[in-house]
Amino acid sequence: MTANFLIGLREGLEATLVVVLLMAYLAKTDRRHLIPRLWVGVAAAVTVSVAFGALLTFGPRGLTFEAQEAIGGTLSVAAVGLVTWMVFWMARTARTLGSDLKTRVDRSAGGAGWGLAVVAAIAVGREGLETALFLWAAAKATGESTQPLVGALLGLAAAAGFGYLLHRGVLKVNLSRFFTWTGAALIVIAGGVLSYGLHDLQEAGLLPGLHSLAFDISGAVPPSSWYGTLLKGTLNFSSATTWLEAAAWLLYVLPVLFLYLRTNGKTPATPAGSGTTAAPKAAAAA
Repeated sequence: MTANFLIGLREGLEATLVVVLLMAYLAKTDRRHLIPRLWVGVAAAVTVSVAFGALLTFGPRGLTFEAQEAIGGTLSVAAVGLVTWMVFWMARTARTLGSDLKTRVDRSAGGAGWGLAVVAAIAVGREGLETALFLWAAAKATGESTQPLVGALLGLAAAAGFGYLLHRGVLKVNLSRFFTWTGAALIVIAGGVLSYGLHDLQEAGLLPGLHSLAFDISGAVPPSSWYGTLLKGTLNFSSATTWLEAAAWLLYVLPVLFLYLRTNGKTPATPAGSGTTAAPKAAAAA
């Protein structure tokens, strides 16, 4: 549940910041009448994301076990690719996100302003679809159905609350540091999702080595124990891990985490205070 809370919080806050920035810019440029168009786009994005999540959850039912494992494994690997792209994209573009959105608003605010709904739908929908896919993959890896959803909803609710407080200028958060460290945590979580996705493909018979274990510590860390459940829920840790799963985790997490932290280290540091006040100031100006 902790891992899914983090996913919901981070992805939800990214989408919330987009909405906060768009609302602030519309108000600042005396285009408040277009804000309802913005919410239409947000509602459309949420609807599509929920429908996508439902399709992932209920779509494979009725298929053979091997087919379900093949679909699940493939989508898990795709989810890891998306979340990896997302954390690197955020690291590269966080400083120019506001100006990019303003440019899109200026291009789309003409006429009845329905182009703004499209901008909002695309910006928020991208985060929603990524969240739905990665949450589904993470939930499948842990073998739970209710707790991951509860954790994700709590994370999304917290993100919405933070967004409201940012919009009102009440809350100050060092967003640069927040996204850096949550991005690093998501890479570790993604490593577990990748490992389990490959295990699914092994069970589907698409990859070899299902019975070739790198280690089996089920006696020391029983999957049903509280600490086994905790490790499974946060890191997707498996007490019995094949060589392919272990190799995939190491070959993904170590180099990707190194490159991610190096990328953030090369990015010019956010001046003290700017990362915490940019959104509130924009909202206040509105």
